[in-house]
Amino acid sequence: MLALWNDAKGNWEEAHNIVQKIDHPDGAWVHAYLHRKEGDEFNAKFWYDLAGKKFPTTALEEEWEEIASYFLGR
Repeated sequence: MLALWNDAKGNWEEAHNIVQKIDHPDGAWVHAYLHRKEGDEFNAKFWYDLAGKKFPTTALEEEWEEIASYFLGR
C-alpha cells in the first residue's frame, strides 16, 4: 500500500524502491503495474508472470484501484 500511495502522489521512484525489496507475488504485482505505467511493457510482463497475473487490458487507473482494493480487503 505504501508503494501505491507513493505512486498516487507522483513519486514513482520511491514506489519502485519499495517494491524492489518485496519478494512475494503481491509485490510483483505492484512492481508490474509500475513498469506498465512507466511504459516498459517487456519488464512489466516479466513481473506480471511472477505475480501470476495476466497483462491487463484495463486503464492504469482501474488497475491501481484493483490492486488497492485487493490489499485493503485482506
